[in-house]
Amino acid sequence: MNKACLQETLWSNKASMDIKPIEEAINGEKRKFYYLDGIFLQGEIRNLNGRIYPKVEIERAVDALNKQIEEYGAVTGELDHPETLVISAHNISHMITEIKMQGNDAVGRMKIIPDVPCGAIVEGLIKAGAPIGVSSRGAGNVDDYTGEVSDFEIVTVDIVATPSAPGARPTPIYERLMGTSKNEQLFHNYESFLADPKRQFKPQLDQDMKSFIDELRKSWRNM
Repeated sequence: MNKACLQETLWSNKASMDIKPIEEAINGEKRKFYYLDGIFLQGEIRNLNGRIYPKVEIERAVDALNKQIEEYGAVTGELDHPETLVISAHNISHMITEIKMQGNDAVGRMKIIPDVPCGAIVEGLIKAGAPIGVSSRGAGNVDDYTGEVSDFEIVTVDIVATPSAPGARPTPIYERLMGTSKNEQLFHNYESFLADPKRQFKPQLDQDMKSFIDELRKSWRNM
């Protein structure tokens, strides 16, 4: 079974992001680098994508990513929302230097690389005080009904400069709720029901629609 590409975005306030300029000596020259500390991925809660990441799944993924950091010194990440699990060298903007568990969440530190184009963009945004966010990118399986993620692995954590995902600015409710295969299937079933001239009553569909409306109301309150 092929795993789905899973992306979860936390805006700076949700990620409790702390931006620190730290001076370092590189080849005998003192330079200032920006570091971002904060929450990379939240566990044991249903996010606005309708997914729940059990703590044990995040712990396993964090351990695996730490092994990469220990072996290579860091794991690189990109600017914005790549649609693939492959990290493109052209879009690298930072390095993940630390990641660990804190309660149910994965927290960590990333270092901005100012000498590459995307890193320079991120540094410019930071200096200008522009809002940025973090977006975990990984693979896993999602239960269509419970939304629980299993067999999860983190590929990297990216930086986002355009608020277009849950945790950022509000997006149309339809777009947010159609982000899960369960809701997409519900709409498909409902359209089939409406196309049926006999319009036979389906108790399960009625219950599913009630659940969807409850979720719609909850999303509206969170906007």
